[in-house]
Amino acid sequence: MTPVILLAEAKKSAEVTDWGARIGWLVGLALFIALVYWLMREGWKWRGTLQSDLPELPGAPEETGPARLSMSGRYHGSTTAGQWLDRIVAHGLGTRSRAELTLTDAGLEVERPGATDFFVPASALRGARLDKGIAGKVLTEGGLLVVTWALGDKLIDSGFRSDHAAEHTEWVDTLNQMTNDTEGAR
Repeated sequence: MTPVILLAEAKKSAEVTDWGARIGWLVGLALFIALVYWLMREGWKWRGTLQSDLPELPGAPEETGPARLSMSGRYHGSTTAGQWLDRIVAHGLGTRSRAELTLTDAGLEVERPGATDFFVPASALRGARLDKGIAGKVLTEGGLLVVTWALGDKLIDSGFRSDHAAEHTEWVDTLNQMTNDTEGAR
């Protein structure tokens, strides 16, 4: 007889899959992933607790005056000024969202659907620049509008990306002019 016929005559091949072991591994992997997400969430909450000494975010005044500039885009987060990886999560500043920015003589109003809105008074603005990244978001050089402002005694950098990136330069120029005018008036 030829070897091919002998193989066909074999009773049955051995079981390849051990379902009990496979299910055990999948359950173990799911528990590990759940643990990692839980630890990340706890770290986020702990960071918020550490930053609880930050004062509440100021609300917009009743009358802010006419808009100097407005922009639609995304809010990518806030960090300690000069430390682009030290994310601030207290008071909802760590939540990324869509954003509508309006700059008036009174200050910068940030409206965020689904997240906490905030207002930066003109006296708290410290400057603006184009940058390439802020905690968790890296873009091409100059792709991010970073506004530096004071909240209590802490300087904060907040990162925004316009739907029309060509607007960024005008925002930087106008914000820096406003801060120079405010510093000159002090």
